[in-house]
Amino acid sequence: MAIIFNVPLSSSSSSRSKFNSRNSHILFQKRCPFPNRTIVNSSSAAGKAPTLLHKFNPRIPVEQALTPPSSWYTDPSFLALELDLVFYRGWQAVGCTEQIKNPRDFFTGSRLGNVEFVVCQDNNGKLHAFHNVCRHHASLLAYGSGQKSCFVCPYHAWTYGLDGALLKATRITGIKDFSINEFGLIPLRIATWGPFVLLNIDNDVSPQHEADSKIVGKEWLGSSSDILSNGGINTSLSYVCRREYTIECNWKVFCDNYLDGGYHVPYAHKSLASGLKLESYSTTMFERVSIQSCEGGPGESEDDFDRLGTKALYAFIYPNFMINRYGPWMDTNLVLPLGPRTCKVVFDYFLEASLKDDKAFIERSLEDSERVQMEDIILCEGVQRGLESPAYCSGRYAPTVEMAMHHFHCLLHENLTK
Repeated sequence: MAIIFNVPLSSSSSSRSKFNSRNSHILFQKRCPFPNRTIVNSSSAAGKAPTLLHKFNPRIPVEQALTPPSSWYTDPSFLALELDLVFYRGWQAVGCTEQIKNPRDFFTGSRLGNVEFVVCQDNNGKLHAFHNVCRHHASLLAYGSGQKSCFVCPYHAWTYGLDGALLKATRITGIKDFSINEFGLIPLRIATWGPFVLLNIDNDVSPQHEADSKIVGKEWLGSSSDILSNGGINTSLSYVCRREYTIECNWKVFCDNYLDGGYHVPYAHKSLASGLKLESYSTTMFERVSIQSCEGGPGESEDDFDRLGTKALYAFIYPNFMINRYGPWMDTNLVLPLGPRTCKVVFDYFLEASLKDDKAFIERSLEDSERVQMEDIILCEGVQRGLESPAYCSGRYAPTVEMAMHHFHCLLHENLTK
């Protein structure tokens, strides 16, 4: 039986001045308010919200509760509500510090709803994040990752500094009532915690330069912050690679699969199960985080290959970020909604520095990880098809193992009913 620790739910708390991008943001707000955050009309989403939300009752204990109805996983208006009230509020993991470790480094992130962003380090070592949209005619400004001394729009060559300031607006002779310092890039709030880059795209929060990591850690992770940092989730690991998967399922299906307390592991991941002592599985809940842990087993390998080590830790950070720490490895899973029945999952892999040059070990470990991901994709896509069937509405929780899943659903309900 799993060991259960229940902690009450609670919401987490939250260079030239002429070209200052923050001033640009303030002036821009006066002229052109920040656009509606949702990808579809938010009023239609709000109109359906009571009908969809009242079908799940977070006050019913997990032993008696029904799971959320299938409409939470299939209705386009529900996704619009989630984007507006969940993804566009609070801190979101978007990448890792390895991507912007040097001056002039930049990366663009996977689109989140209708938000495109770019993250960079300027020549003075300061981190910045902006909406990745040219202020002239809305072209995307940057693509991919790499190094740049400035951002030049590919459409009409308007040019911006790495601090967001508009440096050059081409062919505007004769323009009237135009002030160059009103048209810098629109900034986003940025922070780092451990090896992760975080953004807050809530337009109710004033953007600024890089926020204090300790304060952000408490906002993002709550009382689990110290536990995770002491559990090997830190900057000492070397970055290995990234893999991305597009899956035909609602983003919550992937999260639910992750949060079932190892329930599916012995049935769907037989090779993985052989390397774990599933009877040792435990789940701990915090304010916005749940941590699952399990001891490593002997496995079936006849050589010295040991990817999982003596203990595995799986941390789910609400709403869509997962950290897996096992043996010499850490990998992260970032799940991004692409539509009501489609999501993208971004995997980043990190390894203890002593093994970063062991190509055979890395290749074999990634092959094992890939096998597990393929098995999970089959499961998640099968669940999505079942959710769309008229034969299914709601299910039940297995209370000794699926308490973290119930915790996730309660947090979601709390956000969507504020």
